[in-house]
Amino acid sequence: MAAADPTPVNDTLVLSAPLPLDGGQSLPGVAVAYETIGTLNAERSNAVLLFHALTMDQHVVSLHPKTGKPGWWSKSVGPAKVIDTDRFFVICANVLGGCMGSTGPASPAPDGQPWAMRFPVITIRDMVRAQVALLDALGIEQVHAVIGGSMGGMQALSFAANWPERTRAALVIASTARHSAQNIAFHEVGRQAIMADPKWNGGDYYRTGKGPENGLAVARMAAHITYLSEEGMHEKFGRKLQDRTEKTFGFDADFQVESYLRHQGLSFTDRFDANSYLYITRAMDYFDLAEEVSGGDGGGRLADAFRASTARFCLVSFDTDWLYPTAESRTIAHALNASGAPVSFVELSAPFGHDSFLLDVPALDRVIAGFLNQ
Repeated sequence: MAAADPTPVNDTLVLSAPLPLDGGQSLPGVAVAYETIGTLNAERSNAVLLFHALTMDQHVVSLHPKTGKPGWWSKSVGPAKVIDTDRFFVICANVLGGCMGSTGPASPAPDGQPWAMRFPVITIRDMVRAQVALLDALGIEQVHAVIGGSMGGMQALSFAANWPERTRAALVIASTARHSAQNIAFHEVGRQAIMADPKWNGGDYYRTGKGPENGLAVARMAAHITYLSEEGMHEKFGRKLQDRTEKTFGFDADFQVESYLRHQGLSFTDRFDANSYLYITRAMDYFDLAEEVSGGDGGGRLADAFRASTARFCLVSFDTDWLYPTAESRTIAHALNASGAPVSFVELSAPFGHDSFLLDVPALDRVIAGFLNQ
């Protein structure tokens, strides 16, 4: 009989000191909402820190409080699962700038009103800095591993580079060491869709009770296309019509793929804050690990980012991921080799595109389990 899944614990830490930010400001009263699964051992050495992707949050295994759906990695985290909670104490925090309990634009500023666009622009390293403070509060000096996919992979890289003594291993899935011009361009389309919505109101929509849902839905639709593969979209939708036998010769959702994207957009507005989307995508666009560790002067070698690290690294890419293609992971692997860090790298075949790390890819399960059990 399989062991019952452990009950996840959800809690919030409020930092006692202001959090310094890369932009030069300090953010007071930062809240970090987080979920833990499993038991921290007496030596406090079995923690695995998960970093979530852009549209995810801390609810790894627990039912999402807004959608009621299972946690975003519930298939992989639990007793005898890929990340075995009989062995590991798993932690995942909602990122700084998020909208599921951690401090973000919708949170109250010192004057009691929502920060809105007064919230300072943040970076990936700022997100990680808040999670390092969480580890400090939990009394965890070093984690067994950090793991992240997509934006979570950026956080894992930043953690390993800027706090090299705090982890023994880093697993980076479908990610990159810097955002490309194409990545930035897609995000800008989404941000402009949000800001062009009249209900955005300069970011000050919290008091009206009605945010820029149309703009946020379009932003989500555009982004979601980048998470899929052409092969997967063709296999799932092709040119099939939606609930009809003939074209309408209008602008309703004639095709199944149109209906799917509209559903993705509308359902997203029920659980995500539009201003958080602006701030988090901007943090991703600013991410450039070589620049980050060189002091932000535009220089720096990526290999230098890992000079102080003693961690083991594993990089995973997918052959159908065109958002963060295999070449991005290969660049990181070469930099790690140049720095002398132990690294393994694998490209996996999957039809799902960028979202493969969230879906059923048995080869990925084997890679994660094998890496954690080394």
